[in-house]
Amino acid sequence: MTAPRRLALGAAALYLVTWVTSVAAVPLYGGSAFDAGAPLADRGSVLTAGLLEVVLALAVVGTALALYPLLRPHGPGAALGYAVLRALEATVILTGVVAILPAVARPASTAAPGLDPGVVAGLHLVHDWTFLVGPGLVNPVNAVVLAVLLLRRRLVPRFVPALGIVGAVLVAAMNVEVMFGLTSPQPLLAVPLFAWEICLASVLALRGIRPADGELPAPAARPATTAAASPA
Repeated sequence: MTAPRRLALGAAALYLVTWVTSVAAVPLYGGSAFDAGAPLADRGSVLTAGLLEVVLALAVVGTALALYPLLRPHGPGAALGYAVLRALEATVILTGVVAILPAVARPASTAAPGLDPGVVAGLHLVHDWTFLVGPGLVNPVNAVVLAVLLLRRRLVPRFVPALGIVGAVLVAAMNVEVMFGLTSPQPLLAVPLFAWEICLASVLALRGIRPADGELPAPAARPATTAAASPA
């Protein structure tokens, strides 16, 4: 198996990890990021959700690291921008994890942290905001950067990046409205962006990204032929 093929398969697998961990973590928090008034779940549930989000952040960075060598020949600036934005998204996610874990636990202890309810509510709120800013606003931006590169260079079927651009605009617009209190989160609007990642991962797993022209294997040279000398 060639190195580009391994990278494409690795990126597809990491996208799968991001779906599983991001979807599973939300209900474990007890409604965090979906219902601002919902209380936190029990200690074990929140700790499990925090661990899943740590894995999520690592997988987010992993997708960028796997795709960067494949994208760089087609657009160095866009490839670097995508990697940096994915790293920023992961940083915001981890900030939310670090903020919310003190609300339910102390390190190396099974005792309750004993924090004031107002402090717990504040930590919960910080986590909700990081969820909105990271997956809600930064992720759509990096999706557009990647989708535009894929579309311009025709690296994957056109419907895939088109779906990513549409999904990113919907999610970003929804979260800006949520930020200003104009609406509540609408999970159905995230379906196109979710579908874009599923389609992209499927393409990566099945065929990978078209190599740059300079990376195409050279055609095999034809064997030299010699003219047979005719008898005098």
